[in-house]
Amino acid sequence: MVAVLAGLIVLLVVLLDLRLFDTLTLLFDSAFVLVCTAASLAVRPRDFFMVGVLPPLLMAATIGVLAVMSGNAISDPGDGLLQTVVSGLAHHAGALVTGYALTLAVLALRQVALRNAGTIRALGRSRSRAVGRPARATGHVPARATGHVPDPATGHIPDQGSGHIPDASKGRVPDQAGDSTTGERFRARSSH
Repeated sequence: MVAVLAGLIVLLVVLLDLRLFDTLTLLFDSAFVLVCTAASLAVRPRDFFMVGVLPPLLMAATIGVLAVMSGNAISDPGDGLLQTVVSGLAHHAGALVTGYALTLAVLALRQVALRNAGTIRALGRSRSRAVGRPARATGHVPARATGHVPDPATGHIPDQGSGHIPDASKGRVPDQAGDSTTGERFRARSSH
């Protein structure tokens, strides 16, 4: 629905621009950028992709139709069809790039806001705890990341060394009990 409405608005602006000036002017370029940005603000999240690809398709369709219907509006009278399309796209490339960049930026910001419950940027400690990263001030590694479970009576996590999560790529392999060893038990079993 948003893409159809955007196409109709661009069509009306093209007709107005041709009626007033017999060519596409800055009026068309400005309207194109505004329509693309407005479409990215108005679209539902499930249609982000459709509006994300709208600016180049809309510009190509507009220039293509004008090349067939009124080639003199976007190029020299003696140019062929292909040259008319290329000239039209080249003359309005600034509007295309600006409209496309703004569309993608707005869609990206809206996607971030959707993931963060309506905010563009998560705030402080609540964000770091929400994604399982240690808080900056304490250096605390959450229990779910280390595998250490808090004592039910006190809620205190027992000190199990540095709290560093073992890295299998450095030769540290978890054994059956859940603690980390250097992998010697594993090598010893495989050599028998």
